[in-house]
Amino acid sequence: MGNWRKSSYAGPGDGNECVEIATTTTRVAVRDSKAPTRAVLTFPPEAFAPFLEALKAHR
Repeated sequence: MGNWRKSSYAGPGDGNECVEIATTTTRVAVRDSKAPTRAVLTFPPEAFAPFLEALKAHR
């Protein structure tokens, strides 16, 4: 998978308890930042975008 990046909202006050994502042209991968060697979830981009929009709508 490509370069992993954390949310811009993740910071020292959050205890680094967040997820990281990596993207390719065909997949979006998500992993737990506290356990990066464990399982990774992957989604096609067209499924991941609506998921993010739903999260934003429930803030």
